[in-house]
This record gives sequence, C-alpha cells and structure tokens, in this order.
Amino acid sequence: MSGFILGVDVGTTSVKAVLLAADSRTVAASQALPTAADISDNSGIKAKEQDAGRIIAALNRCVSQLPRDKLQHVSRIGLSGQMHGVLFWKTKNVCDWSNEDFFTAGDTSQLITWQDGRCSRDFLSTLPKPDSHLSVATGFGCATIFWYMKHRPEFLEEFTVAGTIQDYVVSMLCGLERCVMTPQNAASWGFFNTAANRWNDDILRAAGFPLHLLPRCVPSGDLVGQTRSAWLGVPAGTPVGAALGDFQCSVYSCIRAPTDAVLNISTSAQLTFSMPADFTPSDSAKLEPSISYFPYFNASYLAVAATLNGGNVLATFVETLTSWMGELGAELGGSCLYEKLIRCALIQETSDLMVSPTLLGERHNPLCLGQVTNISTSNLSLGHVFRALCRGVINNISSMMPAELLLQVGVCRIVGSGSALARNEVLRQEVERVFPLQVVYGHNADSAVGAAMVLCDRL
Repeated sequence: MSGFILGVDVGTTSVKAVLLAADSRTVAASQALPTAADISDNSGIKAKEQDAGRIIAALNRCVSQLPRDKLQHVSRIGLSGQMHGVLFWKTKNVCDWSNEDFFTAGDTSQLITWQDGRCSRDFLSTLPKPDSHLSVATGFGCATIFWYMKHRPEFLEEFTVAGTIQDYVVSMLCGLERCVMTPQNAASWGFFNTAANRWNDDILRAAGFPLHLLPRCVPSGDLVGQTRSAWLGVPAGTPVGAALGDFQCSVYSCIRAPTDAVLNISTSAQLTFSMPADFTPSDSAKLEPSISYFPYFNASYLAVAATLNGGNVLATFVETLTSWMGELGAELGGSCLYEKLIRCALIQETSDLMVSPTLLGERHNPLCLGQVTNISTSNLSLGHVFRALCRGVINNISSMMPAELLLQVGVCRIVGSGSALARNEVLRQEVERVFPLQVVYGHNADSAVGAAMVLCDRL
C-alpha cells in the first residue's frame, strides 16, 4: 500500500491539511492557515457568521502549500470540520472550477457557525420535541433553519441545498447535486435519530420544515464520490469520503485501545471514551446528566463530557491580570505572564483556595457560574490562585465524568491532548491527582490526521 491520504479539517478559526503516508500511517507533510472569515454582527440578534468564500480560499492556499509531488500521489481524500453549523447553497452553482486547478465558492449563504446565538431559550422552547437522544441548542443546523422559517422565510427560498461547511467542500470536489452527510454531522444538527439513522421527517413535516434542504445520510467512513477535476495536484477521479465530525476524528487520531479515554483541553475541554458495541442511547439510562453520546464509527458511540470551560478560563485570567496591570501602569505580555503563573503554581504545590471556574456555565447547567471560596489571608498569592484555578478546571471535568465512572466502565488509561495540557505542567499535575489512572501525553488529537486515518484504515 503506497501513496498518500489527504486529510483536511475545516474549522471556524483555521483550516489544516495533512498528507498521511498510507503504508506507515505517519504524517509526511502538514499545513495550517487561519480562515480570517468572521463577519461583524451589527444586527443585535447575536448572529455568528463567516464568509464561506474566505474559508474556501484559505483551504485552497493551505493545500497548495503541501508538496505537489506528493499531492500527485494522493489516493483518497478525507474531510472533517466543525459540527452543528449550517451553510446554504444552490445546486446549479455550487462552485466555480474555471481556474482548472482549484475551485472557488459559488452561490452560497454565509456560514452560520456553531457559536450562533440567535436561537434564544424562549425560541427553542417553541420548537417541536425531537425524536432523538440529543437535545437541540442554538447554533444547531435545524434550529437555525427554524429561526429563518420564522424571521426570514424569504431567505430560505433562495437556496436548494444545506449542509455543514465540510459537506459543502465534499459536494464541490465531487460535483454532487444533493448534499450527503454522515450521522456524526446529522446528529449535531438536531432532529436526527441515530438508532434509526434517519431524520425526524414526520415531526419536521408537521412543523412546516423545508425537508428538501436536509442532506441524504450515508455511513461515517463511506466514500461518496470522486474529484471532478484535478485539485492543486491531486488527480481527477480521486475518491472522496463523506465529511466527518471534527471531534470524532480528533479522538480517532489518538485513541489506541478500547480501554483508552481521551482528555482534550484546548479552548474548551472534552473527556470521552467509547461505549460497548451493543450500546444504544435510546435504550439505556444516561450515565450522568452531563454526559452526551455522540455517534462514532461502525454504529458505535462515544460517551462525552464536553465542558465550555477549559483553556479559555485560564486565558481569561491572564487577560484580566494584564488589564489590571495596564490600569496600574505596568506592562507585561500575556504569554510571558502565563509562563510566570505556571512557575509560581509549580512552587505552590497545594492550596486550600477553592475555585469553581465555570465562567461560561455548562450546557447541562447554564446558570451555574464561577465562584471562589475559602479565601484567607494566607492563600492569595499568585501561586495559590493559579494552582486553585487549574485544579478547578480539572475538578469541573471530573464532576461531569467522575474517575469512579471511568474505572467502572473499564478505562485503563487517559490519553491527554490539546494545547492547554501541552503547555501547562500544573494542569497535567492536577489531571494525575484527580484521575487514578495511567495518563500519557504526546498523542496529540488532530482532526485532519483522524480524517485521513479513517480512510487509510478502510483501504
């Protein structure tokens, strides 16, 4: 088995492309670029949108920076991307290949991202109850379409197809007339029953939902077409896989055994492990209210504790200190300050200061915000505060998915990944204090690599 698998991840802040050697499953080359696609929201409706054209332009530049002699030997293309969001387009003008080497975005809407906040709690309460083990939240594709049905129905009339941004890329590469979507992305839209592997057609039809916009679902890992043209050196006729969820691909890239759990701490944080092959969410009691079940591969599921409060909490603390020092006339860069805080906390090995760092609340408990307790004159040093803050981040994750639960389901090892864990030894110490399991690092979760590995393993 020779040649390369091209793995692509289309994120809301950046795109990444990797070339995975098919024979060794090692990364031969990689590139990443920011999308710079955010659009300012002056509407007052908490919209979060991005320019699809800029995302596609960044994707083309990213792939073009990979070695062209290796791109010419790509045998398959795997894609992943941010779930939940939705993009609308017209089938007859999906993209423009007139350049003959790369495509540009055609007649599309803006990308409404997973961070979109226009669907208020009151609005969501008016939607029909889905036949799904997963609830519906603002930023989910179906919820966004319901919002347009109520507030801007004429907008929906302009388009014939809808999907995630990564589904759109697959449609462009293959020239598909109808969008195809895996259960991983469909479940993230809401109103999708993963056990039956179908949309809630009857429920949606009764609510007047435009069913023609819903993609056709195919199994995760399936090939759905071939490149309609040569793409930046990748030959025409190269098989392309259906787009996958970025979370599932990141887990796939670093999990090594069924008894592994994966803890990723970057901006937010997730702790996850794979459920037994015969597990079905609709037939089983939830392990914890804070745990969701995401469709994985081969009809299996991941148990996921996804917290909104991860590395972003530590970044907010650093930004706050920087702002305070600026007000006091002292200047110190955020990166330098972060490193100093880590050193202070490493010296302060313990602290009785208690920090609950849920600054953003949690999906299962949105009104539970942050607290600091047990304050005394002896625990107000920066070492105490930063140690307590790091411990609070890990304790919050543990409260959502306790160590006892991991042991109960047979987890033997935690694979730690993510930029916050890689950079912060204090966080790593707290992980090992809270979870009485072997913890290993260095297996970095990478959605683009995971997307390529999925197709490599199916060769």
